[in-house]
Amino acid sequence: MEHLLFFTGLSFLTVHEMDAIRCKEWKIFPGLALLGNKRGYLVFILAHILLFFIVFYQLTYNHGNVGFIKGIDIFLIAHTGLHLLFLKHKKNEFKGWLSWMLIIGAGILGLADLLIV
Repeated sequence: MEHLLFFTGLSFLTVHEMDAIRCKEWKIFPGLALLGNKRGYLVFILAHILLFFIVFYQLTYNHGNVGFIKGIDIFLIAHTGLHLLFLKHKKNEFKGWLSWMLIIGAGILGLADLLIV
């Protein structure tokens, strides 16, 4: 299967975003944290509907555009870096091994896809 590493990384990211709801990730986002819990949650959820729509649309109707895939690979790496940057944030609830397996796994898979494909 072409881009197996990419699709595995995207799967890790998708499940991470489910975990991000449990961990109230919007509370560590600059800007979203100012909205309070209810509004931050709402904006976070609605933004992810739009973001995942764009990803799925691009992958479906642009037949796996390699440039788009490479851009997502880079995002997976940067996303891991941002989580490491905010590791000590007082509202960061990503503490468990599963949360970090998803975050780091997505970044490693994005890097591997960039290097191998």
